[in-house]
Amino acid sequence: MTSPALKPPARAAAPTRLGVGLGWRSEIDTVVERQPGLDWVEVVAENICADHLPESLTVLRARGVTVVPHGVALGLGGAELPDRARLGRLAETALALGSPLVTEHLAFVRAGGLEAGHLLPVPRTRDSLRVIAENVRIAQDHLPVPLALENIAAQLAWPGDELTEAQFLAELVERTGVRLLIDVANLHTNRVNLGIDPAAELDRLPLEALAYVHVAGGTLVDGVWHDTHAHPVTEPVLEVLAELCARVAPPGVLLERDADFPPPTELAGELDAIRRVLEGSTRC
Repeated sequence: MTSPALKPPARAAAPTRLGVGLGWRSEIDTVVERQPGLDWVEVVAENICADHLPESLTVLRARGVTVVPHGVALGLGGAELPDRARLGRLAETALALGSPLVTEHLAFVRAGGLEAGHLLPVPRTRDSLRVIAENVRIAQDHLPVPLALENIAAQLAWPGDELTEAQFLAELVERTGVRLLIDVANLHTNRVNLGIDPAAELDRLPLEALAYVHVAGGTLVDGVWHDTHAHPVTEPVLEVLAELCARVAPPGVLLERDADFPPPTELAGELDAIRRVLEGSTRC
C-alpha cells in the first residue's frame, strides 16, 4: 500500500533497450572500445568528472554506444537524507553523458560522517522502508533521468528483518516507482552465504520494473562467496541469469570486471557466454 507520506509514484516509461554491455574502466578503456558487438557501457559515476569526460567515453558515445553512470556513494539506505552535492554531481554526469538512466545501490555506506568503505545491507524493516522510500523520492526529484537501484551481495543479515530483500525491493518499487538493477551474481552470493534461493527471490521481485542486469565473477574462500569482480563468471551465476530470463526479457545485461583484467579474448568469451544465455531463452 502506498504510504500517505509519499506522493504517488510517477508511471515509468518503457525501459530503454540496452542490449549486451561491459563495465567501462580506465585500465581497459581501449579494450572496451575494441570489443566487437558492444551495445553499451556502464561507468562508475564517482570515477569521472562531468566537465572533463575521458576521451574513451567520448569515442564510444560518438559511435552511438550508450553510457550509463553507476553510483556507489549516495548511501540511499542510510538514515541521513541524500547529500545534495552528491546528487548534483550524479545529475551533471548523467546529462554530460546523455544517459537514459542512472543507477545506485540499495545499501548503507555511512553514518555520522564515518564511511563504511563497503556496500552494507540495510535492515529490512517497515521503519527502514519508510526512511529509504523518502530518500529515493528525494533522489528522483533531483535527477534528470530515471533511477534504478541494485540489490547487493551480502555476508550478513541484520537481526529482526521483517522482509526478504525481494519483498523489500517490491515494496520500494510500489511506493516510489523506482526501477531495479538486478545483479544475478549478488543473488548467487546470497545463496551461498545466506542460504537464500535465487529463484524464489526472482519470483518475488517486480520484474516489470527491471532496468537491466549485472553479471560478475567471484570466488569461494572457506565456504564464503566473495563477489570480487576479479574472477571469471561461473556457471552458477549464468544459471541465475537463465532463471531471470525464463521470467522476463531483460532490457540490458552488463558484464562487470574491476580488477585482474583478463586478455580481451577472455572478456569477449564471457560476453559471448552471456549472449548464449539470452539466445537460449524463449523470452529474450
